Amino acid sequence: EMRLVESGGGLVQAGGALRLSCAASGFPRGLDDYAIGWFRQAPGKEREGVSCLNWSERSTDYADSVKGRFTISKDASENTVYLQMNNLKPEDTAVYYCASVYDDCDDYNYTMHELGIWGQGTRVTVSS
Repeated sequence: EMRLVESGGGLVQAGGALRLSCAASGFPRGLDDYAIGWFRQAPGKEREGVSCLNWSERSTDYADSVKGRFTISKDASENTVYLQMNNLKPEDTAVYYCASVYDDCDDYNYTMHELGIWGQGTRVTVSS
């Protein structure tokens, strides 16, 4: 069974940092043809894409709201994707999810919502 498990959420003050992890398992042919994305859903808002990584090409994509503050990366030996979040703001408060799709990051907001495998989410709270 293909699974994604997020971890690393928590409570942090504005200006602080957190690193989220997304551990992938059960992918029979590995992750080379997959994209891994990070999404978030704040209370009362729709889930939105934050960042995406093409596993084999290492190319990345970021939402404008997090550019320069968040960095997506991978550890291939651990089949894990990280989201390093620096200079956190109260508006970053949300449940963060990772998702994967057998595709690239092009239009990942659509493809992952329609076809993706999702983790259970990890909560991030940024206090002012």
